[in-house]
Amino acid sequence: MAIKFEVIKECKKTKARLGKLYTPHGVVDTPVFMPVGTQATVKSMTPRELERLGIQIILSNSYHLYLRPGHNLIAEAGGLHKFMGWKGAILTDSGGFQIFSLGKLNKINDEGVFFNSHIDGSKHFISPEKAMEIQMALGSDIAMAFDECIPYPSGKYQVEIAAQRNIKWAKKCKEIHHNANQALFGIVQGGTFKDLRMENANKLVELNFPGYAIGGLSVGEPKPLMYEVLDYTVPCLPQNKPRYLMGVGAPQSILEGVIRGIDMFDCVLPTRNGRNGSLFTSSGKISITNAKYRNDFTPLDNKCNCYTCQNFTRAYLRHLYMSKEILASILGTIHNLYFMSSLMKSIRLALLEDRLEEFKEEFLLNYLG
Repeated sequence: MAIKFEVIKECKKTKARLGKLYTPHGVVDTPVFMPVGTQATVKSMTPRELERLGIQIILSNSYHLYLRPGHNLIAEAGGLHKFMGWKGAILTDSGGFQIFSLGKLNKINDEGVFFNSHIDGSKHFISPEKAMEIQMALGSDIAMAFDECIPYPSGKYQVEIAAQRNIKWAKKCKEIHHNANQALFGIVQGGTFKDLRMENANKLVELNFPGYAIGGLSVGEPKPLMYEVLDYTVPCLPQNKPRYLMGVGAPQSILEGVIRGIDMFDCVLPTRNGRNGSLFTSSGKISITNAKYRNDFTPLDNKCNCYTCQNFTRAYLRHLYMSKEILASILGTIHNLYFMSSLMKSIRLALLEDRLEEFKEEFLLNYLG
């Protein structure tokens, strides 16, 4: 097995669990948040800085790397880890979401998807077989099965067709995938329809993947509806395998996912916000370009020990963003990723000490006011 997952402790009052995910490139403590390094880089960050922030696993995108610079070139370089100089674990998504959200879709059938590149308009075809070829060439620790991500809202008939196709593609991916050093996760789809979600999850579990993701959420549906989907989907997944909620990164949503039994999260939110001046603090998110911070010579967050907060003021950070300096993106991203890393460490500690519910209540009270 390319990975091994160990549940160390389960919460007495919720479905949350503390675990360790063993990969070919190190051990990942769970619950974990994975920063997104779409194009073989976490924007504004060096691999060394990510290590200093305590990041153990990142996500890269096979759709983008297939289009540029090409998966064969990365394989020639020795694989994605060597190509980008990252020693930790890497999860690559299949590209399904990006094909449907970025590419100009021409045709979809049970064989795959015809689409035009969002970069130059060139025509491409990606099938489950091609998705596996790309990810095996990249050499990530965890690959994702090729799936069709349906937008919200969509009619039940449309979602059902996509969910059925999802199972067909998952079977093909499992048949094709043969990299012994890479684990392949299945992705549960089914929109916000309980019967479709549960049926999809049960069929994927029959295929015996080493891990399972829940996809097609955080695409515009109300947050309470997302939590409701998790309530009936997570119990369908094996207790002894990692569970990954795709595309979720808001602190409050991560906490809601954790108490429902989710182990892994990813999202562009912390890094994108860091570049745009929307910064997480212990008392909530702030927009540092606001005029009220022009003469504010206090740290961004006086409860934070990151490099940014220990060395720079809000006034200086605002100046950098207003001047469009590159350092603004660097310092903002360092802070937001430190915040996320610290949040996950605090969640894991609260789990260990049987006080997760108390931690959640206190954190949200401060963060959401």
